[in-house]
Amino acid sequence: MLTQRAFLSSFATSLLLGLTSAAGNGPSPAYKHFYEFPLPVPPIATPLATYTKSDGSNIDYYEIHIKGFTQQVYPELPPTRLVGYNGISPGPTFHMTFGTEAVVRFINEGNDKPTVTHLHGSITHPPWDGWAEDTIPVGFYKDYYYPNAQRARTLWYHDHAIDHTAENAYFGQAGFYILSDNDEKNSGLPQGKYDIPMALSSKQYETDGQLVSPATQPGVSLFGDIIHVNGQPWPFLNVEPRKYRFRLLDVSVSRAFRLYFVTDLGILEDDTSHHIPFYVVGSDSGRTSKPVQTPDLWISMAERWEIVVDFAPYAGKPIYLKNFYNVQADTPYNNTNQVMKFNVGTTVSDTSNNGPVPAAFAPLPLPPSKDLSKPDHVFNFESKNGAWKINGVTFDDINNRVIARPPRGAVELWKLVNNGGGWSHPIHVHLVDFQVVSRQKGSRGVQTYEAAALQDVVLLGQNEEVYVLARYTPWEGLYMFHCHNLVHEDHAMMAAFNVTSLPNFNYPPNTARFIDPLDPRFISKKYDASVQTLDNAVNVVLPAFANLKAYDNHEGVEDALVTYYQTATSTISDTAPTQSEFNGKGKREAFPTGIPFKA
Repeated sequence: MLTQRAFLSSFATSLLLGLTSAAGNGPSPAYKHFYEFPLPVPPIATPLATYTKSDGSNIDYYEIHIKGFTQQVYPELPPTRLVGYNGISPGPTFHMTFGTEAVVRFINEGNDKPTVTHLHGSITHPPWDGWAEDTIPVGFYKDYYYPNAQRARTLWYHDHAIDHTAENAYFGQAGFYILSDNDEKNSGLPQGKYDIPMALSSKQYETDGQLVSPATQPGVSLFGDIIHVNGQPWPFLNVEPRKYRFRLLDVSVSRAFRLYFVTDLGILEDDTSHHIPFYVVGSDSGRTSKPVQTPDLWISMAERWEIVVDFAPYAGKPIYLKNFYNVQADTPYNNTNQVMKFNVGTTVSDTSNNGPVPAAFAPLPLPPSKDLSKPDHVFNFESKNGAWKINGVTFDDINNRVIARPPRGAVELWKLVNNGGGWSHPIHVHLVDFQVVSRQKGSRGVQTYEAAALQDVVLLGQNEEVYVLARYTPWEGLYMFHCHNLVHEDHAMMAAFNVTSLPNFNYPPNTARFIDPLDPRFISKKYDASVQTLDNAVNVVLPAFANLKAYDNHEGVEDALVTYYQTATSTISDTAPTQSEFNGKGKREAFPTGIPFKA
């Protein structure tokens, strides 16, 4: 006999499943195949060649072809036209090793728009960081040079083209880039088939099964009503009754999530006593200082959080990943509170890395603290006169868009302000890992897992003020920061900061400089398959990159910068740059590089 609680839970589940079969209140055609199709897992990218540098370290070489493809999203509608890396979305997952550099050639073929690739979360020099105007037109290619020189973390690569980022990323240009090191391998966290990347997104479709383009929408947001994981609406995943690690990434254009696990769809967001607790073990910038248990998780656009879920108590049962119905100011629809299903089996095939979650990880490399009452900068993210702006400036305002000039290696405290109650902004700062030290006003403080993490994206919620602290290291040059609601970004809610050079700092001696994001040596080139051959890459391109010594001894550079500030006799201000000012647009004087480049 059913208890009253079991009956009500069963009734609620039936009601919710009924809603999934109905049209609901979403703008897309009704999706009728909840939890029928398995979670796709992107293939692993494999290097085409490896070049050994004079110091014995390696550079791996990859090629990615950006091209159109179709995917059967709705079984009863025509296939959806998409554009992705190697013709899939998410694109191939890169599994990279600390200390092995990479050159990745991105070739724009079959796409009707220019592209740019940004390796999000990497300490990449400006010419390869994905400056929005450093475009790859159709029929062109660009070689990106990546250091792979940070502690283990989940990065991702995605489009960053001026005015078209939302369209390009929304239609498929996004993928995982996972960096590992020895500490990661010995961490005791689930690995191999028990370590699964999951890209969350929310999209909107026309009646013919084609995507509604962000370009056709008002410049506010495109929240979407069809939830995807790795490109599949509401999938299922068969799991063993043991611990799994999930690398969560929000690739949505505009929707943030607040996620929780339950044993029954009828368990709602406010019934926290029946949420399944899990551990947060990693963030944008790698492992947290310790595993943090939580009943739910906020994740906004471009954020990455790594979690460990133990399915052992639920052998033979289903588990559901759900989303809070109301998340900030995002528009909810009937089924945006559901994400995916896990079918828990009854046997475990491998018990490795299935022990207790470690009590702690290595301490975080936190920057020294600063007085909250004296931020180095206050940045207001606002809608003003019908435009999205940062301190009244848009990225189109070329002469004024450089609004911060932190000296190389300096620690700065930035105060991010959102006085709007009708929207939230996930703020991404290129190059650096920052500490979220305070969240004021609004309705929430710093989350427990945020307090144990370093990040490169922070959700600036409705009416919130967030303080972030970072050391602007290791490189100098011009970088971007912006709202990662890609509709806002495409409507120019983006600015730049210029990491300026230091007087009397020259470590290592005669180091080449790569400060210009539009350095003409490294911009895109016309692609000719008969010329840009693998032999050419191995014998010409890779040696040329190796000879740049662009990332040599980066850890020594960072240590030297710390020592510099410990011994500096005067305060260095970011209001007086010591290098020639530029704004990342148009032809400029040749900056001293020390090394020519021909490839």
